[in-house]
Amino acid sequence: MSETQTVSKSRRRTLLGEVVSDKMDKTVVVQVTRRYRHPRYKKYIQERTRYKAHDEANEAKVGDKVRIIEARPRSKDKRWAVQAVLERGIR
Repeated sequence: MSETQTVSKSRRRTLLGEVVSDKMDKTVVVQVTRRYRHPRYKKYIQERTRYKAHDEANEAKVGDKVRIIEARPRSKDKRWAVQAVLERGIR
């Protein structure tokens, strides 16, 4: 494997989030929460972003904690893929 191949693999971003919808076939909606400090007011702000992620085996369910990884575009909105289900939610 060459140097460029190993670099390109490691540049794919990974995020941790919670599955909030699994109603689509092979797709889950993952909500990622991030906290940051406001530069002026010094107050901590919680910001939520929702990503559509490809789930080939339909194994992630609502409430599960998952790791998603950047992937090639699979549809208009889907640019992420479920890498692993880290923790099962209460069903």
